[in-house]
Amino acid sequence: MASPAQLSRKTSPGVPRLAALTKLPVPLRIGLLVLALLVVWLPLALPLYAWLSPNRASLLAMPLLYGEFLALVKWWNWQVYGETQPLQRYGFRGGWGSVRELGLGLGMGLGLLGMLFTLEGAWGWLTWQAPVTPLGPVVLGGLGVALGVGLAEELLFRGWLLDELGRDYSAAVALLASSLIYALLHFIHPWTEILATWTQFPGLVVLGWSLGWAKACSRGRLGLAIGIHGGLVWGYYLVRVGGLVTYPPQAPLWLTGLNQNPLAGGMGLLFLVVLAWGLRRQAHSQMELD
Repeated sequence: MASPAQLSRKTSPGVPRLAALTKLPVPLRIGLLVLALLVVWLPLALPLYAWLSPNRASLLAMPLLYGEFLALVKWWNWQVYGETQPLQRYGFRGGWGSVRELGLGLGMGLGLLGMLFTLEGAWGWLTWQAPVTPLGPVVLGGLGVALGVGLAEELLFRGWLLDELGRDYSAAVALLASSLIYALLHFIHPWTEILATWTQFPGLVVLGWSLGWAKACSRGRLGLAIGIHGGLVWGYYLVRVGGLVTYPPQAPLWLTGLNQNPLAGGMGLLFLVVLAWGLRRQAHSQMELD
């Protein structure tokens, strides 16, 4: 996978004001940035949760948190590293190449999930049925959710976090660490819920690892990773919200996934491993050509 030094960046003249922070270990740097983010966000978010219902408060507080994160990493990169274009460094770049990779990734994610459900249906582990709601709004709504989730999580985990870890660690270690953190942060829930959903953890780790290799396949661009992530979310949204499948009592949950979540089952994990293997091979082939 391409190292951070191989990615394009712009450097500001002079010594950044907080350049001394580059000498800190990466866990401390990440902790300082997260602490700064919370200091800015909490005074605005806490009143929302006090005045509104939890769902409505989250609808306002989470986009606010992400917007503040984007502003903070721009300031952080300027003051600590002397860089003026952090989003480009993280892999969020324009151009038809990124658009093409986004479309390819969406197709790959949808196709992967489609093959998984098709096989499970052929083996009698699920039953296809007519949609319980008009599919048009579900398709469009699902696409919006998929692109939003894919963009937000990839820019955060395969963008900022992977880059920050890669400043101190090798590309392989940074990718593994970012994949573990990605999976762990999906388990910030009450203990009872963690116990009920822990089988998702291996799938989330492999998914994070796969998406890191997707970025490497694209020479550091995030379009393919955003597309694959979004395609998986979109397909799952269509099946769940559209009510397209039901699971018979004899379906083996350890293969199909607990709570009808493919990531929590052996088949979903196997498909993700194959995806990771394929993307890793492609990334290594790309490196040899470069």
